[in-house]
Amino acid sequence: MIFGISILRAGAAGGSLHAVAGWLIICWAIADLLMNCAYSLQDLLHLPVRFECCTLAQIGRFFSRPMVFLALDTLLSFSIICLMLWSGWIATLSPYELVLWYIATTLNLVSLSVVSLYNEMRKV
Repeated sequence: MIFGISILRAGAAGGSLHAVAGWLIICWAIADLLMNCAYSLQDLLHLPVRFECCTLAQIGRFFSRPMVFLALDTLLSFSIICLMLWSGWIATLSPYELVLWYIATTLNLVSLSVVSLYNEMRKV
């Protein structure tokens, strides 16, 4: 989501294409967040899961390969984090955006580890 905000800010100087890309990324991030929360809630309540935890995994479900698409989602997410770090965009974030960035990346990295551990514990 912070990546989308950064593109929006670049869009103010670089044209409407950046702004559209920024809004698309923000909408995608919000959809993934809502899907992830609903998926987790269904799992915690032991309800049958009706959809995947993110938009790419949901697309993968149509091809009977949700885990492959979830892995692509993770790769994309980590690639965005690397892009932000190595491009220097982090230095251009406002203090408010920086706090959002720290929260988003921390939740992203920690949640991946927790989900991996949870899935392995369920297998045992």
